[in-house]
Amino acid sequence: MRILVIARLTFREAIRRKIALTALILGLLFLLLFNLGFFFIVRQVSAEPFMPVLAVRNLYSSFQLAGLYAANFLSIAMAALVSADTLAGEISSGTIQSVACKPLRRVEIVIGKWLGFAGLLSLYLGLLAGGLILSVWLQTGFLPPQPVVGLALMLFGCLIMMTVTLAFSSTLSTLATGGAVFGLYGVAFIGSWVEQIGSYINNSTAIQIGIVSSLIMPSEALWRRAAHEMTTALVQMVAGGPFTSRSVPSDAMIIYAGLYLLIALGAAVYLFNHRDL
Repeated sequence: MRILVIARLTFREAIRRKIALTALILGLLFLLLFNLGFFFIVRQVSAEPFMPVLAVRNLYSSFQLAGLYAANFLSIAMAALVSADTLAGEISSGTIQSVACKPLRRVEIVIGKWLGFAGLLSLYLGLLAGGLILSVWLQTGFLPPQPVVGLALMLFGCLIMMTVTLAFSSTLSTLATGGAVFGLYGVAFIGSWVEQIGSYINNSTAIQIGIVSSLIMPSEALWRRAAHEMTTALVQMVAGGPFTSRSVPSDAMIIYAGLYLLIALGAAVYLFNHRDL
């Protein structure tokens, strides 16, 4: 019950600090811009009577995948921003001293905050990615393959980013936490593109570099697996766009990502337990 209380207070704190409201406004703006562009694309495609059905479906799939890529990036950034200051900021301000007292244990504080942010990120990703998929379906009737699996993998990546940020926040300052987390994301991002380019030119060294970067931070690997699950078979076969890849992360990578999350959460609890408040 104490963990759930911390989770509820964390969620309410995000609302009080206008984090949730700002995310909601920007999320609605994102959906508005996407739908505005997609509306004119659909109208242009509908005016072409001889355009093959497969080509139309693949066009919709590619455009939707580009929107989901943007939604994934925004959700990853949101995961880092909302949790970077949660422990570091409260420690530096002294607020945590009034919270971390008996009978409340430090592990309950960390787990409660994790659950609160997980709920917030689930709603945010549901708004962006879920709203995007719904809007495409309402306008065209197109639904990507395995949308539930894809969204779950995207959320998985966000939770990993949030958990790693929480671990850094338990021992570093807010500014240092932000620098460390986005540095790790940069490694994963560039490594993912190195792996994709390596898969196109059949360069095994580049592919191995990308795999190593995914082991350091698996967030981009989870996105590429999510994109693969939500891509039509023809687009998967061609793999000619910037959001597709011949090097698809395996089930072993997903299992590794799960262990990675648990280790990061354990590190957050351990570091916070040994932090001098």
